[in-house]
Amino acid sequence: MWTLLVPLLALVASGGGATFGANKALLDCASQILYLEQQTYDIPSDYNRNIPPGKNTTVFIGLNVNRVSGVDENKEFLFPKEITLDVFLQVSWKDPRLKVGLESIDLPWEFRQLIWTPDLYIWQLQTMRILSVLQEMASLRLYKNSTVSVSIGATITIKCEMDFVLYPLDVQTCNIDFSSYKYTSEYVRFEWREVPPWLGWRLAGGQRNQFRLPKYVVSFTTDKSKRIAQYGEGEHSAARLQMTLSRELRGYLLESYLPSSLFVIISWGSFCVIPEIVPGRMVLLVTTLLSLVTMFDTVSTNSPDALELKCIEVWLISCTIFVFLALLEYFVVLFGIRYDKSWCRRRADMRRAASAAQLAPPPLHVNHSQDSPPMMETLGGRAAQGALARVGACIDKGIMFCGAQHGTLDRFALILFPCCFALFNIIYWTTYLSEVQRHPPK
Repeated sequence: MWTLLVPLLALVASGGGATFGANKALLDCASQILYLEQQTYDIPSDYNRNIPPGKNTTVFIGLNVNRVSGVDENKEFLFPKEITLDVFLQVSWKDPRLKVGLESIDLPWEFRQLIWTPDLYIWQLQTMRILSVLQEMASLRLYKNSTVSVSIGATITIKCEMDFVLYPLDVQTCNIDFSSYKYTSEYVRFEWREVPPWLGWRLAGGQRNQFRLPKYVVSFTTDKSKRIAQYGEGEHSAARLQMTLSRELRGYLLESYLPSSLFVIISWGSFCVIPEIVPGRMVLLVTTLLSLVTMFDTVSTNSPDALELKCIEVWLISCTIFVFLALLEYFVVLFGIRYDKSWCRRRADMRRAASAAQLAPPPLHVNHSQDSPPMMETLGGRAAQGALARVGACIDKGIMFCGAQHGTLDRFALILFPCCFALFNIIYWTTYLSEVQRHPPK
């Protein structure tokens, strides 16, 4: 037991009297080790805490996710989003240089400063705070087979790059990589441990790898493949945990998709209102249009930013266009009614003029063959006038069709608009659902 105090006292003495406060934890550790009852362990006098146990040292990682505290997806556009987790992190490795006489022995947390520990680096880690009640939730245990186990209870914040173009149909995947920032894969390898006591997510009654939040369903899977990252001085081994976030679509369907669809359907009721009732039909269409504009503004403000139009924004803009086209159709009907009334007066005047012309005597025929223009020019002018007359007649018929008192255009629109909206639904959902399948979470 006294051999263990040698490196402790040497480490304290090396700091001098000026650093006594910084080494007070080590003195406390030494005082606790003195009173350990009949527990035998040995640290060689030539033990070097800066040298790993040997080449190909395997470090096993276990992670027990206790709770997903929150997902902050409303960060600024250029910054990664943050996910907060309450976890129990367990790291274990074998160090043959350490000898323990009992099956296992719990040592003070400060003891970690006297032995080799892996320089664990979590790539996506933003912050980490060790939990504490009466003391920090951190333990160090040695086993008889020279296994060292470190367990920590902590709250961690993970950075995650997210793409919200398919919002709210998007499925986000965040990778959490555990690696070493100093030792290459030649010296240290990281793997997931799947047996007790390092089994991740093991609770009474089975495993829990899925958490339900108000907006997300969060699931965790471990990547068993041997991952290698190239940075620094060579290849570094890594153990990856994949976190998948899929949205609860029920809330979005009830809060956005269903109301906007009902607004579009309500706008079709204007086709059944008599065109002459301008206030009733106009209020119905304008109110529906403003409601959709307000809904779009609310959804755009409360949803995360994206490089392009989001999936839900495309839906709301399309619904707004459908209602606007219904309002535009009513403007065409009103113009047609006004033109139809003017045409009726003109037609009555033309009939009176035709009747007067029939009662008048026929004009005398005068031969102007010498002064008349060539025959080809006459025929060309008549053909051009005939074409213009036909175009004008078609325009008149179209305008009168729009302004017919029996609502011909409204009956046509009452069939056309629902068919176009149904076709839009088929194209919209087919396109975006296939896009989700084409770009699964990696």
